[in-house]
Amino acid sequence: MALSQVWAKGGEGGIKLAQEVIRLCEEPSDFRYSYELDQPIEKKLNDIVTKIYGGRRAVLTATAAKQAKELEALGYGNMPICVAKTQYSLTDDASRLCAPADFEVTVRNLKVSAGAGFIVALTGEIMTMPGLPKVPAATKIDVDADGVISGLF
Repeated sequence: MALSQVWAKGGEGGIKLAQEVIRLCEEPSDFRYSYELDQPIEKKLNDIVTKIYGGRRAVLTATAAKQAKELEALGYGNMPICVAKTQYSLTDDASRLCAPADFEVTVRNLKVSAGAGFIVALTGEIMTMPGLPKVPAATKIDVDADGVISGLF
């Protein structure tokens, strides 16, 4: 195991972690997706919802269903799927905390991230911005009268 200390030590603080990542990548792996890549997009989404989130099924809006057909026709159907959803719940509803049972995940939009090599499925009210905490870390940073900074780490 390696600890990242890049915030405190810059690039030097990430060397051990980088070496550990390289070591792990070189080990044999039995990685596999929770779906077959050659399945239709909707089937892949259903597999993600049922096998990973424990839900009943994925529901595509009319827009998302049309986009799935278009993406498949354009040759993007065999790409892996990245689901963009709330971090507060296994559902697409941020108010349904933890791991509820018997739920559906509504996919409202699909887009290709061609450079990254996957399809992004947007759910709920999610936006494609980095996730930010409710209270920014900057609120804990302070500088005292002597110029000493606290709250960075």
